[in-house]
Amino acid sequence: QVQLVESGGGLVQAGGSLRLSCAASGRTYSNYNIGWFRQAPGKEREFVATITWSGGNTYYADSVKGRFTISRDNAKNTMYLQMNSLKPEDTAVYYCAVGKWVGTTPNFYNYWGQGTQVTVSS
Repeated sequence: QVQLVESGGGLVQAGGSLRLSCAASGRTYSNYNIGWFRQAPGKEREFVATITWSGGNTYYADSVKGRFTISRDNAKNTMYLQMNSLKPEDTAVYYCAVGKWVGTTPNFYNYWGQGTQVTVSS
């Protein structure tokens, strides 16, 4: 079992930045791949970014490529999502997740955080 707790969400103006954190506890977190997803009201949960367990490979949704950066610090059992040049369409609840397989759909991930709200005003 892995427990995940997100933090860092909030209200920001368009063009601003936020850094989300996700602290992990429980089973060996460093063996898992990490993903960030988001879900806007009335929409399905969508892939944002993922990073492999070693940190050697990252993948991004086209909508965030060049603006968001995913990273992890296995020594601190923490993962991050740096979000720059935020747009109103980035408004959503953001979730971190871990899983044994790299994937861009939620079914690849076994454990999820509770989510943190990000609101971008125009």
